[in-house]
Order: sequence, then structure tokens, then C-alpha cells
Amino acid sequence: MFRRVYGSIFAAALAGFATLAGAETLQTSAGPVELTKMAEGLDVPWGFDFLPDQSVLITDRGGRLYHLKDQKLSKIKGVPKVAEVGQGGLLDILVPRDFATQREILLTLSRATKGGAGTAVVAAKLSADFSTIESAQLLLQVRGAKGGRHFGSRIVEAKDGSLFVTSGERGDRPSAQNNRNLQGTILRIHRDGSPHRSAPFANMPDARDEIWSFGHRNPQGLALDAQGRLWAVEHGARGGDEINRIHKGANYGWPVIAYGRHYSGAQIGEGQAKDGMEQPAFYWDPSIAPSGLMIYSGTLWPEWKGDFFVGSLKFDYIARLDGAPMQEREQIRHDRTGRIRDIREAPDGSIWFASQSEGALFRISPAN
Repeated sequence: MFRRVYGSIFAAALAGFATLAGAETLQTSAGPVELTKMAEGLDVPWGFDFLPDQSVLITDRGGRLYHLKDQKLSKIKGVPKVAEVGQGGLLDILVPRDFATQREILLTLSRATKGGAGTAVVAAKLSADFSTIESAQLLLQVRGAKGGRHFGSRIVEAKDGSLFVTSGERGDRPSAQNNRNLQGTILRIHRDGSPHRSAPFANMPDARDEIWSFGHRNPQGLALDAQGRLWAVEHGARGGDEINRIHKGANYGWPVIAYGRHYSGAQIGEGQAKDGMEQPAFYWDPSIAPSGLMIYSGTLWPEWKGDFFVGSLKFDYIARLDGAPMQEREQIRHDRTGRIRDIREAPDGSIWFASQSEGALFRISPAN
């Protein structure tokens, strides 16, 4: 069901050379592609999404939100206050399908609460000229915790318009198995913040209604495939980064089972498998520190249709995976990739990614 990979067995060596100003060409398994820097001057670009006019909204972890149009970056005013602590700050962003009529966007962020900072979901109204957040409403607040680790915070829109949101366990490992809180979970809520009507733990006295799955460490990639199935990518400890098919009500094992070890070298929990706990579709050992997940439509590169693309924060590349069992087929690596924080498909089928190392947003498109 899963495949273990060491190092760069399936690496694709990519040779880059300058072409037109602002663009470089590199070789991939689908042939030559162009890499173009679309925005720069960012600090820690964490998430981005496309507006109906194909301009882009970009979050910067320090609490800044930007509008990118025609490669010009404008700062948006009125962003809700964030708790910038460790890995926390202004994190993911979602432009829902009804934006053209509602002008509402969804933000995830770390927010100061009693006991520390916790992951939150905020609905915000954007002005007609994209310059200002006019109002903001808190939809969901995860319990605050001390420290700055493991906020999760990816958000995607389901086919029915509801929201899936990832929540890390904030370094409190046992909390991922305790469904009386929202840490170490994937959540599903309606656009008003209420639990989804088909929530698996609804009306159970010892579980929160918002929980869709649990036993997660720190999921920082989330996407729906063409069949509407939900997939998540999450950080392991020392090894054991996972890609998981997310099932309603399922337990993904952390910290009882894992394919890595603690940073001390000690074994995690009870081993690698246990009845009633899910196995990953794929895992990495050593860890690549994955962030961002895109499942490609095949619009511009039909040979990549249905393939998974995952950013690596540790090894500065984009992993391309496919197959059953899933395998890492290619490592898209370039001087410009750096620490990949997010990766998305644009409306025209091009592939965009946010590089934390470069403080920039890049586009991958077919070579001329």
C-alpha cells in the first residue's frame, strides 16, 4: 500500500539556463519548461490562491497579505492581527468559488488566545479594488498552546462549499489522539463555522463535532483529486513524512504509530502499524519536510494528469508522485526552488510555487 524511498532514487537532474529576461528554461520528464519569477520581496510567503481575473492573493507569515496583478505587488490593508510566534503567523488562504458574488476569502492564521496561540479560520470581505479587508469574522478557533510549532493550517473547499482545514498538534503529541480538542486533526466546517452536517463525531460527548479525521502530527498540504477524494501531506519527526488518503472518522496513528523516529533517535509509540489506525499511501525516509500539495489536472502536460506535486522545505525541490502503490517519480530542482512552502495549479494549467528561500512566487509554464 505504501512505498519507502531513500534519498534521490528517482531524482531528475534539471539544467537551468537563461532565456528571456525574467525566465529560465529547465528540463523535466515532460520536456523543457519555463520558470518565471512572478513576485519578489516577500519575507515568508506561506500560501496563495487565484482570483477570478487570474490575479493572485499571497499571504506572508509575518501578517501581510498581498495582491499580485501583472507582476506588480500591492499590500492589502486591514488584515486581522496574527500571533507571529515560531511557525505561526498569517498562513493559508482560499478564494472560494463564489468570490465573484460574495467577495469573501478565507484565511488561516495563528491567533493569540488564553494559554497561547492557536490555529484559527477567518472569513474576510475584500474591497472591490482589492486594497482593503473591509470586515472579518472568526469562524473557528483551536485551543491555544505555548510554543510555536505545528499549526497545520491548510484549507480547501469541498464540492459542497464546506471547508476542510488542517490543525497540527502544536507539539503536544497525545492531543492528536484526544478528540475532546481540535489539535492534530483535519476539520470540516460549513462557511458559517458550524460543524459539517455529516461530521463523524457529531453528538458524541467525548469528541468535537468539527473533527473529520485525527491522529495527525502537522499536515501542511491538502488537496482534492478529480474524483473528490481528500489527500493530506504531513510532517513526520525524523523520517516518516506521509501522504494520506483522508477518510471520514479515520485515525492516522500519531503518536502511536509512525515511520520515523523521535529527534533523539528513540522509537515513536508502538511501531509502524496497529489495528484501527490508517497506513500512509506513501512516506519519505529521510524526511523531506513537505509543505503544499497539488494534484495536477493535466491541462498543459497531459502526461502529468493526476500526479501529486509536493514541495520540500528541507531539500529544496518539488516532488512529483504517481502510481499505485504511489512512488516518487521525479524531483524538480533548480537554483530558484529553495524551500518550497506552497504549490498550486493556476486556472490556465500552469504550475506556481512559493519559495521561502527566495521570498518569491514562481510560475512553471510550457517552453516556447
